[in-house]
Amino acid sequence: MKQFNAARKWLGDVDADGAARLLTATADIALVIGPGDPGIVRDVAIGNDDVAREIKNNNWVGKPWVDLVTVESRPKVIELLRDAAANAAPRWRHVNHPSAAAQDDLPVLYSATQLGKKGCIVAIGRSLRPVATLQQRLLEAQQAMDREYARLNQAETRHRLLFQVSSEAVLIAEAASGRVVEANPAAARLLEGAQSSLIGRGLLDPFDAKSRRGLETLLGSVRATGRTSEARGRLAQGGDELNVSVSLFREDRAAFFLVRLTSRKGTLATAPSAQDSRVMEIVESSPDAFLVTGLDGRVEFANRAFLDMVQLATVEQVRGEPLERWLGRPGVDFNLLAAHLREHGSIRLFATTLRGEYGGSTDVEICGVSVQESARPCLGFTIRNVVQRVTAERRATRDRPRSVEQLTELVGRVPLKELVRESSDMIEKLCIQAALELTGDNRASAAEILGLSRQSLYAKLRRYGLGDLESADDPATASGR
Repeated sequence: MKQFNAARKWLGDVDADGAARLLTATADIALVIGPGDPGIVRDVAIGNDDVAREIKNNNWVGKPWVDLVTVESRPKVIELLRDAAANAAPRWRHVNHPSAAAQDDLPVLYSATQLGKKGCIVAIGRSLRPVATLQQRLLEAQQAMDREYARLNQAETRHRLLFQVSSEAVLIAEAASGRVVEANPAAARLLEGAQSSLIGRGLLDPFDAKSRRGLETLLGSVRATGRTSEARGRLAQGGDELNVSVSLFREDRAAFFLVRLTSRKGTLATAPSAQDSRVMEIVESSPDAFLVTGLDGRVEFANRAFLDMVQLATVEQVRGEPLERWLGRPGVDFNLLAAHLREHGSIRLFATTLRGEYGGSTDVEICGVSVQESARPCLGFTIRNVVQRVTAERRATRDRPRSVEQLTELVGRVPLKELVRESSDMIEKLCIQAALELTGDNRASAAEILGLSRQSLYAKLRRYGLGDLESADDPATASGR
């Protein structure tokens, strides 16, 4: 710490009013503490409007400073007063004040020093609320990044698993050089080569010379337009004719070809149209679950997203099983869905949960349609995971009482006992907070107002996380609250 070299020369004529203005301008909050023990607050100056809204400074004058801070901050205040009285080098300490405008405490960084001949101590405080707010935002951003990183890792794992187990031959090649960078086992089998031997080779190397010219034109067209296109090619080894479908995608500022190879043997009469194939690809890779059931609710088709939600690995594990095995409340939710579909033909945004085989549970919204004008009547459902939305809504409202409309929306999704318990807990917490505010956080008086014993009040304070109760069981501390 470095002090002024000529303070008396340049600041010797500063009077008390000037010193007061200087303290108010440089500090968010300044306290004048009377000499002696226990350190009574004689005057308060506030230079920050946000701090003024959070404290009731008109109630501070005439009270010991240690009674104006939270329990864990009292030892710090005592040390600040002791060091200032001993004219020790000032140091900054983090002290918390109960806030009148926010639910959490007001953090203030204090330094105290003794001034004047009367032995008064001046405590200068800087609000740490902006720093705490930034730290909270940083923590929330970090948590969001961690969740997104985990989600991307899981998605990449699923996509790589699908790439490896797919029965369709797939190659990925650089658009600029035409070199293969990835190939799945099905492509290695179709091209009669090891999977590793395909990587690094030219995309057109396995085809005969005549086919290469047509495929080069195909690649140039896809590179120029970005549209998926198809052509035929014949392998140089074995002479088998293949359908070659090429799509373009970009990754890390580079363009790549996604090449699907399908043998034409025995498929000319039954091969689905390109449009049908694309629709099935979209359904299978959709992030929303899609499934088809019979009118009795037994699963006939399900995409990968549905399997992930119910924690199963293959379609065979769900085919023929009743949908209500995983849906919401057994015997209730599916019956409601089926009755609505029979009456109206479709349903939108039906809120329920989807249970996994290993205890997982996912909040979902279901849209459904009944297809009766068909040789095989069926029911179709799309199921969307709304866990992040529900979590955000709960986080936004966790500190506010639920309205009647919000509680009504939970009917059918949450048991009645939980709704009643939540409402009772909410009312009890609000009453305790109101009693503490009316009594200036005097817990003995609050317990008397509420008609509770002091021990019962402390138990409820711990349950709802109200106040700091580290020393609540100390008789000396309890008697002063």
